[in-house]
Amino acid sequence: MDIETAFHTVGEFGPYQKRAVTVLVLAQVYMACQSMLIVLVGYTPEYRVENQDGGSSGHRELQQHVIFTEDVDSIVTEWVLIRQQAYKVSLAGSLFFTGLLVGNVVFGPLSDRIGRRPVYLTGLFFEVMFGYLTALAPSYEVFAASRLLVGLMNGGIGLVCFVLTQEYVGKSYWAMTGTLTSMIFAVGIALFGALGYFVRPWRTLAMVANSSGVLFFLLSVTLPESPRWLYSQGQTERAEEVLRFMALRNGSNATSLVLQRVGAARPGGPARRRGGVLQLAVHPVLRLRTMVLMYVWYCCSLVYYGLTLGASATSGSRFVNVAMYGLVELPAYPLCIYFINKSWAGRRKSMSSFLFLAGSACLCTTLIPENSDSEIGSLLSITSLALLGKLMVSAAFNIAYVYTSELYPTVIRNAGLGVCSMSCRVGGILAPFVPSMRALHASMPFTVFCLSGLSAGCLGLLLPETLNRPAADTLEELSSSRVLENKVRLQIQNL
Repeated sequence: MDIETAFHTVGEFGPYQKRAVTVLVLAQVYMACQSMLIVLVGYTPEYRVENQDGGSSGHRELQQHVIFTEDVDSIVTEWVLIRQQAYKVSLAGSLFFTGLLVGNVVFGPLSDRIGRRPVYLTGLFFEVMFGYLTALAPSYEVFAASRLLVGLMNGGIGLVCFVLTQEYVGKSYWAMTGTLTSMIFAVGIALFGALGYFVRPWRTLAMVANSSGVLFFLLSVTLPESPRWLYSQGQTERAEEVLRFMALRNGSNATSLVLQRVGAARPGGPARRRGGVLQLAVHPVLRLRTMVLMYVWYCCSLVYYGLTLGASATSGSRFVNVAMYGLVELPAYPLCIYFINKSWAGRRKSMSSFLFLAGSACLCTTLIPENSDSEIGSLLSITSLALLGKLMVSAAFNIAYVYTSELYPTVIRNAGLGVCSMSCRVGGILAPFVPSMRALHASMPFTVFCLSGLSAGCLGLLLPETLNRPAADTLEELSSSRVLENKVRLQIQNL
């Protein structure tokens, strides 16, 4: 039998898979805390400088005269990152996102080559170690370097963790596990905001937030390798062992399960040697999909992070800000689960529609005066429309994760997700610069977000639908399915 039939026999989402997916999904809370750490530990309180000459002075002299008027413990107050040194807070955040970008590119192909489990466990272990280095950093330079390394590990294991949650279950549950992963990440952001409210010293906050990673690492050690990855690599015997183990834990009697041998995908075979990131550019089907998906991910990230910065600027408490970053996304996930499993909507139309709505919300903000006192202005304020746009782009972002994993074969799925995530990080790095375009015109930032959402929605319609269609494990299956689709299409046209 093939791998999909085997999951139907073993159980697509049995008790054991539920426990394994729960561990991986809850690990998103830890990853969310690391992603949002700089927002709280890098907070700049109010301050004043006393008894300082009017001439220029060095940073050491400034440290002796500055007085912070708020009772805040952050890297800003400890290392006096103000005035000419204020850029270092943003630099630490940029280094984290740079690490995410590199981690997506490196860990994706690496897990396609040596396996999901070893890459995930190794990355999680080192992220925890580097996280403690962040909390114990004796200087800003060590702190900044640790954020780069944490971002490197976070970007890599986040990708591999997402793929594992899907490859442990049957294809019919991919949408649910993908949506659940994103939802728990959003909940993790909100929980981090609450944690920051109760734990104010920045080193203690970094230590407590990082300690949850130890628990998730210990729980993850017992997880098996992905049976889908083993099967795609021709390691059929090991895939059968994992599936039989799952069947035993699920209470199934499929102890004599035997998978169909796929000789072309065995280690060292032709399919294995041709695999890798290069196939994303060489393979004609993958090339078009990758180009479209990279642009969609880039636009999703640009709009998502840009609207987050714009919406949070009007809030007061920084802890409420962080919590709202997560809570505003939660309504998007039930919408995703509902629409992407409907035959009249599916993945493709749902993703494009949410991108259209996000772009339309941004378009509407350009039509509302900034200081409008009318009833319509109070009901449809720029802030409310920006949050609506963030809600819509969050839904599109979540679908993009699920949709992308279904568009790539198993042998190259992590590489494809890694390249798309790389373009996503580029959008995140550029997003903070978009609000500065207000110097050209007040509506320019939302115009950029509007055009990004609408254009990505249009290009997303070029992708094929994956709902209720078998997932490809090898490049040969992808090519044969494309040929079959073309033949069916020609027959329909002839009729």
